[in-house]
Amino acid sequence: MGSEGNKMNDGTSYQPSEPTLCANGCGFFGSPATMNLCSKCYKDFQMEEQQKAAAKVALEKLVTSQKKADDASHVGSPESYGTAAEQVERQEEAVSAPAAVVKSNRCFCCNKKVGVMGFTCRCGSTFCGLHRYPEKHDCTFDFKGQGRDAIAKANPVVKGDKIQRF
Repeated sequence: MGSEGNKMNDGTSYQPSEPTLCANGCGFFGSPATMNLCSKCYKDFQMEEQQKAAAKVALEKLVTSQKKADDASHVGSPESYGTAAEQVERQEEAVSAPAAVVKSNRCFCCNKKVGVMGFTCRCGSTFCGLHRYPEKHDCTFDFKGQGRDAIAKANPVVKGDKIQRF
């Protein structure tokens, strides 16, 4: 009777087996909890999944912003009637009016927690120290255009009055 209590039940207990090698073939041992991957390969797998998810979110954000801009500047809509200058002003207002963006405490590229040290870019997203520069996160903000506009406003065209000759 004592030996019957120590027997393992096939359906409810863990049966020891020999360790399995990593599914990526790196030579280390994997576990079923990590999809038969070793800890390093599993960590790399999770990072790839996070990057894919971040890329998908960025793509969806870009597509939705383009759809909104297309809807606002749709030809044949009631607001498209009027002068060309009015149409351009409406399009600029539709593009320049940012949607209600909730300030996130995570980097938009790598999803790293940034807390108080997050950098808010002119494109409206928050980034970590690695992705704070526009070149690192493929910023969509037009810095050259803003510079041209600032120079044009600061330096208006000065044209002298005509002098009447005798």
